[in-house]
Amino acid sequence: MTDLLTNPEFWQYLSIPVIAALIGWTTNWLAIKMTFYPLEFIGKPPLLGWQGIIPSKARKMAAISVDATISKIGTVQEIFEQIDPKVLAAHIIYTVDPRVEEYVDELMLKEYPTFWENLPASARKMVYDRVRKSTPQLVDNLVEDVSDNIEDLLDIKGMVIERLARDKKLLNRIFLECGDVEFRFIINSGLYFGFLFGLIQMVVWYLYPAIWVLPLFGLLVGWATNWIALNVIFRPLHEHKVGPLRLQGLFLKRQPAVAESFCHIVTHEILTVGNIVNAIMAGPKGERARNMVKKHIKPLVDETAGMGKALTQVAFGPTGFATLKNQVGEKAIEISQNSFNNPIFETDRARAVESIMVERMIALSSEEFQDLLRPCFQEDEIKLILVGAFLGLLAGVCQLVFVFGESFF
Repeated sequence: MTDLLTNPEFWQYLSIPVIAALIGWTTNWLAIKMTFYPLEFIGKPPLLGWQGIIPSKARKMAAISVDATISKIGTVQEIFEQIDPKVLAAHIIYTVDPRVEEYVDELMLKEYPTFWENLPASARKMVYDRVRKSTPQLVDNLVEDVSDNIEDLLDIKGMVIERLARDKKLLNRIFLECGDVEFRFIINSGLYFGFLFGLIQMVVWYLYPAIWVLPLFGLLVGWATNWIALNVIFRPLHEHKVGPLRLQGLFLKRQPAVAESFCHIVTHEILTVGNIVNAIMAGPKGERARNMVKKHIKPLVDETAGMGKALTQVAFGPTGFATLKNQVGEKAIEISQNSFNNPIFETDRARAVESIMVERMIALSSEEFQDLLRPCFQEDEIKLILVGAFLGLLAGVCQLVFVFGESFF
């Protein structure tokens, strides 16, 4: 036994499965890193350098993610109803009411400072009171109108894609958090599968020590460990019973946990009330949405002017009075976009949307559910496998030369 342990050839052979395990671990680790990093291209485009597969195709990957999930688990109308238009209206009124005087003063001092400063305090108070009294009904009408037309006003797919295409770090996070268990399995499985391949490699090298054996097995380890790991994650698609065992792809087994992780990120960081309102106002139908706000808010000027409307029109002139109405509408748009910068309110509404999205995502079929994570491996998967194979081949050559002292010449 002592002779065996002191025999250099014994340690050379023993190094074969150990090195194969390291090759498997390293190539799988590198494959995951190359999938997500770097966020921006490093090197000289288009060929000399690298950008993570997900960030390099951010818009396409975002579109795939939306098609695979959000478009299947909730319509625009359902999401908006879950946010609850009545709660939105109440929150706007709650936000605006304490600042009515501030808003009115700001607007009037900007447009008609002389008129407003010379107006008696009692008259200004009457304006404040009328605005405060009229606002709830106007806001209710506006939110109801938006709710009735939400399908046309909000392009939710475009909104999510734009956000994720701009924020590559967030796009990476969605995949990394949803597939955290699977990615760790891929990396660690490279060690296990690599070691098993190494044992076979050791036997083959002992029986047939040809110069090509170690490089070829290195290539196979770099390729096969990645390929096997991917198939274990997504296959079998449906659960199969083999005796006491229940076999199914690792990712598919975790559907409830993944659904919670994905929906939490989407509802708390993308489909927030503030983001939705901004997308409505600045989206493809933004002009229509802004006109809708102005239409519902303009009567506020007439209501506030009341019996003194004729006098007000004389003071401002016909054009000035129309300008005032328009400025009130613009201010209303600004307020509507800034009313939801309240983390507590945003979180409360996000949870309301999250609950229905999680429930429906859990109900997706295995075929539909795998589309959440599978695309991030399918995009340029061959490149990752080839890189792993090349590194495995290189490691096999190094093992041949530096461990066994062989030479190609």
